[in-house]
Amino acid sequence: MVEKSIRIALCLLCFILCHSFSALAAAPDENAQLEDDSEDSFPMDPVLLHDKIKYNVRKSLDLDEDGCYLQPGKKESIKECGFDTSVRTILIIHGWTMSGMFESWMHKLVAAVQRRESEANVVVVDWLGLAHQLYPDAVNHTRRVGQSIATVLDWLQDEAQLQLEDVHMIGYSLGAHVAGYAGTFVKGNIGRITGLDPAGPMFEGAATHKRLSPDDADFVDVLHTYTRGALGVSIGIQEPIGHIDIYPNGGDVQPGCSLGDVLSTAAAGNFVEVMKCEHERAVHLFVDSLMNKDHVSYAFQCTGPDRFKKGICLSCRKNRCNSIGYNAKKMRKTRNSKMYLKTRADTPFGGFHYQMKMHVFDRKNANDADPTFYVKLHGSHNDTFNLDVDIADGVGLNLTNTFLVFTEEDIGDLLKISLRWEGPSDSWSSVLKHFKSSFWSWSSSSDKKVLEVRRIRVKAGETQKKFTFCADQTEISPGQEITFTKCRDGWEVKPRKRLHY
Repeated sequence: MVEKSIRIALCLLCFILCHSFSALAAAPDENAQLEDDSEDSFPMDPVLLHDKIKYNVRKSLDLDEDGCYLQPGKKESIKECGFDTSVRTILIIHGWTMSGMFESWMHKLVAAVQRRESEANVVVVDWLGLAHQLYPDAVNHTRRVGQSIATVLDWLQDEAQLQLEDVHMIGYSLGAHVAGYAGTFVKGNIGRITGLDPAGPMFEGAATHKRLSPDDADFVDVLHTYTRGALGVSIGIQEPIGHIDIYPNGGDVQPGCSLGDVLSTAAAGNFVEVMKCEHERAVHLFVDSLMNKDHVSYAFQCTGPDRFKKGICLSCRKNRCNSIGYNAKKMRKTRNSKMYLKTRADTPFGGFHYQMKMHVFDRKNANDADPTFYVKLHGSHNDTFNLDVDIADGVGLNLTNTFLVFTEEDIGDLLKISLRWEGPSDSWSSVLKHFKSSFWSWSSSSDKKVLEVRRIRVKAGETQKKFTFCADQTEISPGQEITFTKCRDGWEVKPRKRLHY
């Protein structure tokens, strides 16, 4: 019965993806990215250019209440809407929609921006009439909407002396590429564009002038949260397209959005909503950065998620780390713009990263031990639960192992570390093997498996501090636990000045 439910859910998932992104299965020549790319520009007739595109200046935190609409070409609407060009201007741009209405994330994002920047001009770019179409058609409207935004910004520059460096555009999914087009067409350089999981289908691998790119603003930061492929494509764009490209949890499976979560929620009739969980996570991370100024999340530059999981990319030297979301700092373009972090499943999403190094010695009969290590961190505020050590290729014996430990809570100053290990026990054969091993260990103490760990070296990503922990009893057998306390071995150094505080 369970397997049947899973098959039904998976079929429904494929059905939704196929229909939501109907362009994906078609041949490239049948889905040319933008029908109007052969034209240098759209007709400048305001009726044609701005048709079905509205610029809603928000005053109330309730999005259901009407705001005031800027009307390009009508100077009196600037005053009527209380648009103040001496302060920051933040434009929020939605993406493709199946419902034809604003989704719940829009309400949360607009309210969070207004609370954080109470003096700013907050403008919702409403192109629902053009976005509520088949996905390829909505894609083909992104250029038109981007040019409409550009003409409005040019008009505000001419009529009200708007400073483009004070403009921040926030675009979700297709809206990110709309922002890119606006940055391309506007006269001057926009201060910042934030792409929240920019859409992948029909944009992956496209030329820079046909998607969001670093050329579109002085600072382009991108959050990638749904880069896992489905039916041959990814809903969110996979390639780096900004000055910084941040991939929370590798940009793959987001905590709280796993297949198990999808299937369990599908039974309650919310399957479509859960489908968007990972894609929309970028929005919620951004909202979190607006609302939780005291709980900032940091990302670290790394060449890929596998290296990041080893904990070897927790450096803040030479701008290799940055806060994410609204608090991200402008950075010079580097050869590698990819940055990574782990997050919690819910707000506040920020956690704490630790790089750990330990040399594991095979002391007795452990050459086939295949150990799994568990650590427990003891801090000045509280302790963690036992955390399993994730080493992709398995623990190397007589080698130095480097790995990442992530804690969801702030444990304060790290005081000591508890360490234990177990052999494989996730199948009947391995259980039998473990039982036989235990039996022979009982009958012949000379066969007992023994590993040795003399010290654990730790680097805290959020503070950049380094510590070494040593143990009095360094040999350890399966199921046993040893405790490491702070010591000095010359590895730890005085930390550099924090770059992000």
